Amino acid sequence: MPRVALIHATPAAVEPIRSAFAQAWPEPDLVNLLDDSLSRDRALTPELTEGIYGRFDALGTYSIAIGADGILFTCSAFGSAIERVARTLAIPVLKPNEAMFAEAIATGSRIGLLATFEPSIASMAAEFEADAAIARGSRRHGGSRRG
Repeated sequence: MPRVALIHATPAAVEPIRSAFAQAWPEPDLVNLLDDSLSRDRALTPELTEGIYGRFDALGTYSIAIGADGILFTCSAFGSAIERVARTLAIPVLKPNEAMFAEAIATGSRIGLLATFEPSIASMAAEFEADAAIARGSRRHGGSRRG
């Protein structure tokens, strides 16, 4: 049974993610890691700080230490910190928006973004635009999105 570390920056994310896994993929051993000071600290700064990056690195390292086979970060306000963790670990590390963005890009031409946490808007918009540009490029060249 795979172990998936779910890393949350708010307690509000725990139950919806647990329910989604129960419906779509109940087999994994889910481990919930919560640092609710992350969202409070992120709200106080316009950019991610080196301290926040370091905390994400530590959460990734801890996930490896507890035997995680993959990590899902559940807050979208930390995209570049999640990407840094993904580059350093040998297990899958996912941002919360990846599947949602891929589905939206594949099915719609006019798409709006809504967010419940204001600091996530800029990073979500940038990630979405980057994903959409990749999708447009692969459609023009007849390839798949992931290559």
